[in-house]
Amino acid sequence: MVFRSSSGHGDKGMNDYKKLLEGVKEGSISIEDALLEIKKKPFEDIGFAKIDHHRSLRQGAGEVIYGAGKTPEQIAEISKRLLERSERILITRLADGQAKNLSELLEFTYFPGTGIGMVGSLPEPTTQGVIVVATGGTSDIPVAEEAALTAEFYGNRVTRLYDIGVAGLHRTLSHLDELMSASVVIAIAGMEGALASVLGGLCDSPVIAVPTSVGYGASFGGLSALLSMLNSCASGVSVVNIDNGFGAGYLASMINKKGDNR
Repeated sequence: MVFRSSSGHGDKGMNDYKKLLEGVKEGSISIEDALLEIKKKPFEDIGFAKIDHHRSLRQGAGEVIYGAGKTPEQIAEISKRLLERSERILITRLADGQAKNLSELLEFTYFPGTGIGMVGSLPEPTTQGVIVVATGGTSDIPVAEEAALTAEFYGNRVTRLYDIGVAGLHRTLSHLDELMSASVVIAIAGMEGALASVLGGLCDSPVIAVPTSVGYGASFGGLSALLSMLNSCASGVSVVNIDNGFGAGYLASMINKKGDNR
């Protein structure tokens, strides 16, 4: 189902832009001031959400819908407004039941077990550099897929290396070629989180560490892995929040695209 709004919000925004551009043409507004106004301006207030239509202009990527805590109706309405100006929408942290109910209101693709939903198809990769997404174990794959799908949504080439943790270091070393040729590495691990330090010591690219909540009691829901990664002695390792695959994939995409532009 394709949504189209008849609310007139788009027309109002367009008229504002026309006045702004006419001011530039007439010389009453400088180009710098007009650009500043364009960057600051449009969000759409729909009561329960203020939709940031110009995030892509400011940050290079459009607004992402965080699904947790939202009703299917809210997600569908936000998607409807975003679709007026965008071909693709990324939705994160969807529960299975939530996704099922949303499918009755919105045409989208759901990736079970990852929490990821997408309106529109994945684009063809546009980057030369490759992002490697590596996990310590199979149990870390849901977080890894959130990271990998996010990176692919933003047009990156992604290589998945799963279950290469330090409990069997030979598994890690069997992928040295892929790891050492990556532009960015995302290291995802629970338990003691040692994978990030190992990869940080092997690769000359930035390593984004993602602690997961995988582990037994004293892992404290991922806190032990988080603290271990924060205290890594390997240079070039940065850490995102527990189970934050989206944040890692987004950051990796930014780094990868900056590298392509050099």
